[in-house]
Amino acid sequence: MVIDAASIEHAVQVLRRGGVIGYPTEAVFGLGCDPQNAIAVQRVLDLKQRDADQGLLLIAADFAQIAAYIAADCPSSALELAQASWPGPHTWVFPASERAPTWIVGNQRGIALRVTAHPVASAICRAFESPLVSTSANRHGVDPARTTSEIEHEFGTLLDAIVAGDVGEATNPTTIRDAISGEWLRR
Repeated sequence: MVIDAASIEHAVQVLRRGGVIGYPTEAVFGLGCDPQNAIAVQRVLDLKQRDADQGLLLIAADFAQIAAYIAADCPSSALELAQASWPGPHTWVFPASERAPTWIVGNQRGIALRVTAHPVASAICRAFESPLVSTSANRHGVDPARTTSEIEHEFGTLLDAIVAGDVGEATNPTTIRDAISGEWLRR
């Protein structure tokens, strides 16, 4: 897959200014923003017509980008289990550290994290030097966008940037598991 470096750099500039972007992930296009920017996160929630209580997940280029969001007392066995599945389309819910913003965690018992294997999503996180909010590009009750043209049609000028590219080969959104109990939250 060819990654357009100029498009990635533009997306990073938008993120640093508090903007919201669309970008391809393992299965669908995602909506993303800086997880430390509460206003940008609220824009994502408004675009999706989603309640903040549900929480949001973060993606990263590598484990180092998300380690600070995991509570220090998280069992090493949970960390090892997740890291064995990464990078890849596997999201894990960990006990949240004090660094995890309430607007990301919502009313959930932990924080959902993934080290993405998608080359474009990973390149954005790497260039941004931070994890990124990642939620499917769709409004409540509508199928998520799987192509650049679908996300442009659904959100158009409501987004500050769209990074074009192909989604990965996954046909369903990523799995979600509780890192401590191993319980499947989404298969």
